[in-house]
Amino acid sequence: MKTKKIYIVTLGCSKNEIDSELMMSILKESNYIISDSLEEANVIVVNTCGFIERAKEESIETIWEMTKYKEEGNCKYLILAGCLAERYSKELMDEIPDIDAIIGTGNIKDIALVIKELELKSKRIKKTGNIDVAYLEEVKRINFNITEYVRISEGCDNFCTYCIIPRLRGKHRSRKMDDIIEEVKYLASNGVKEIILIGQNTSDYGIDLYNEYALYKLLDRLNNIEGITWIRLLYLYPDNFDDNLIKSIKNNQKVVKYVDIPLQHVNNNILKKMNRKTNKEDIILLINKLKKEIPEIIIRTTFIVGFPGETEEYFNDLLDFVEDIKFERLGVFTYSQEEDTPAYSFPNQISEEIKECRRDKIMELQKDISEDIMMNKVGKKFNVLIEEFCGNNTYIGRTYMDSPEIDGVVYVNSIKELILGDFIEVKITDYLEYDLIGEVIQ
Repeated sequence: MKTKKIYIVTLGCSKNEIDSELMMSILKESNYIISDSLEEANVIVVNTCGFIERAKEESIETIWEMTKYKEEGNCKYLILAGCLAERYSKELMDEIPDIDAIIGTGNIKDIALVIKELELKSKRIKKTGNIDVAYLEEVKRINFNITEYVRISEGCDNFCTYCIIPRLRGKHRSRKMDDIIEEVKYLASNGVKEIILIGQNTSDYGIDLYNEYALYKLLDRLNNIEGITWIRLLYLYPDNFDDNLIKSIKNNQKVVKYVDIPLQHVNNNILKKMNRKTNKEDIILLINKLKKEIPEIIIRTTFIVGFPGETEEYFNDLLDFVEDIKFERLGVFTYSQEEDTPAYSFPNQISEEIKECRRDKIMELQKDISEDIMMNKVGKKFNVLIEEFCGNNTYIGRTYMDSPEIDGVVYVNSIKELILGDFIEVKITDYLEYDLIGEVIQ
């Protein structure tokens, strides 16, 4: 049987979504059909995540779920890609006989070649270990939504003691500015209106190519691209978040006043154990400067609770900080003890019960903070990107304050039919814990 139809399952972060899109483009160029049916697919590719324990479990469950299509469907070959595949290629091959091939994070360019090799030789294939490759600039994406992620760098040089990413994605590598500009122009020409800039650490953009932290220069250029309405920033580490970047966010109209800064903790003892390059005092200075320079700024952050050695005192330091700062958007992870990281063997590991209790405490506090913030939006007007119609004259959209899938939404009431992808002025009439309710301003 000549293999033709390919189905790609994408797990994990937005960086994996881009990798899946690149694989789709490569496969289409090689005359394969991208299928929307698992039952009809001749090849199933699972693009896995292996960042923390919960993500690994989801990936393993999905792989086992896909194996049934080799018996019940038309699947001839099951291929794994992504971080879990890179990290545990031997173990996965040994434990799951239905896996036909594994390609690591730096080998997605080989996806079509691997399928052809399977067709010709019918033997299991493993291609991993090539983690420091350059971005596939020559591959053009083929699927376009109103919002698209754009990767400006890959890999990470931070080596936080809890994190496996440098071993899976390699050292920090910035893309050339001209290549990013070219991609965004291409996306804009295909109807994309919001771009979200991502990387392992986007505030480090350019230091390896231009000997300076050059994200501010990239934003200045992206702001001039016609067709793009919103430019959003994720994964900005605080240590190299300098004045040039703050000024660029403030002055560029298309750059939404929203920053995602994963702080992970605020107690200086824990930050030092995490090998974070910042401290509580500098974090507070940065937040205060952002709020002073850009009063409408929305700051999203994430924290890790239950890191080895996190005493009750250290946790309360974090809890008090959350209460004082009142972040508009906040997420909490429990520490995941990952093999091949320094923190794996740290003393004073903390029980899952205590970790979960601490996570729940912060999220309960954040729920109250969020409700107060949402309440204060009532009566105000916002530009809303309309994304979905859900019946009964109600649409779902987002303001500049909300990143897709991780933040809240706005439920928009409109008697008049709205066009998905349009930006509509909406007056907020009510609120929920994390979401807003509004009506179109006629």
